Amino acid sequence: MKKLLIANRGEIAVRIIRTAREMGIGTVAVVSEADRDSLAAQLADEHIVIGPAPAGLSYLNHDAVIQAARESGADAVHPGYGFLSENADFAQKVLDAGLVWVGPSPESIRLMGDKSRARQAAMTAGVPVLAGTEGALDPSADLEGIAETIGYPLVVKASAGGGGRGIRRIENREALRRTVEVAQAEALAAFNSSDVYFERFVTRARHVEVQVLGDGETWVHLGDRDCSMQRRQQKVIEEAPAPGLPDELRARMRDTSVELARQSGYIGAGTVEFLYDPVRQEIAFIEMNTRLQVEHPISEAITGIDLVREQLRIASGERLGYAQEDIRLEGHAFEFRINAEDPDNNFLPSPGRIDALEVSGGPGVRADFGFAAGQVVVPFYDSLLGKLVVWDIDRQRALARAARALAETNVTGIRSTIPLMRRLVALDDFQEANHYTTYIESVPGLLGGGKS
Repeated sequence: MKKLLIANRGEIAVRIIRTAREMGIGTVAVVSEADRDSLAAQLADEHIVIGPAPAGLSYLNHDAVIQAARESGADAVHPGYGFLSENADFAQKVLDAGLVWVGPSPESIRLMGDKSRARQAAMTAGVPVLAGTEGALDPSADLEGIAETIGYPLVVKASAGGGGRGIRRIENREALRRTVEVAQAEALAAFNSSDVYFERFVTRARHVEVQVLGDGETWVHLGDRDCSMQRRQQKVIEEAPAPGLPDELRARMRDTSVELARQSGYIGAGTVEFLYDPVRQEIAFIEMNTRLQVEHPISEAITGIDLVREQLRIASGERLGYAQEDIRLEGHAFEFRINAEDPDNNFLPSPGRIDALEVSGGPGVRADFGFAAGQVVVPFYDSLLGKLVVWDIDRQRALARAARALAETNVTGIRSTIPLMRRLVALDDFQEANHYTTYIESVPGLLGGGKS
């Protein structure tokens, strides 16, 4: 691999550029007209404007991205996360163009992208799953009978969904068919497939996951993470390892995740996601993400393994060169997502010019940002500015370091979620790991603690 095209923007593009440079790999950033002066464009060895601001005309334009790879002489494409990262058709086009695809095979993407098929694959690999339907619902089936067997409340999910989208909760029999019809219509509009399936709903669930790596011959995990602090099913704070998991469940979650990757012939970095029910002491498969996760730095922090480097090595045909017993999991890490949003005004996006950006430093602190002071946050894309990552030898010390690092991190000129992060990290429930996926929406007054 000599020259890598990054088919993404923002902090993940910057993140990939940095590791590629350390490996002696040239980089090409593709940018929209709105991102001509972005930090990624400045840091890459070269950049190519591939279209106007709307993502559909630039970052999501398959032909434009591949043409940019040809024009620049790039021999590989890294999709980052979001955009085209889990698009099997795009992955196949990259391969058909004679380029290296930094990711799993199109077949793996299709398998895990179909949530009902992925659920079946998980069951075959011995991964625990929630009570639910074995595949996509047949609209002519006895939906009421199926729902009664699973039990209320339950959720109907889009088979082709992901990232918290395409999910509807059903409380009772009366709401069943109407909710299924709405979910099918939403799934068709969002994912071009009306297939949906049922799963038991877990009240006050925690969201946990396992990072896996595979090279076609060896498969390993890099420990687990907890992503339970969310808002509107979008992750806000993540940590590794997941706190408070029973040892037997943790081991089962890790081992079966590796087995799922092995049985699927998975190549590259992937994440197997679970719900944890603290009341029943159960874990259950949600989905497998066939890409790099936003929260990958906390796995890097506790293992010392650069996941982007491993992705590039594996895509180049190299072997992992280590086994599970060679991986040491040490300390505790947190990641805080800093978004250009006003958390005290319904998370209203806050585009505009960044007057100043001060990020913390010191021992065990890492700042992955896609912006610098003086740059403009445009309103066309995801509002993520960057991520603050902290590590220390245990969770208590990592929490203290997080509070210190958040106090030293400031953005002016636009509103950000930093003040919310400071409030969350100080909460007793977070300190004691008693939070859950709907915690932010459930605590009165949490979002009214002052303007950001």
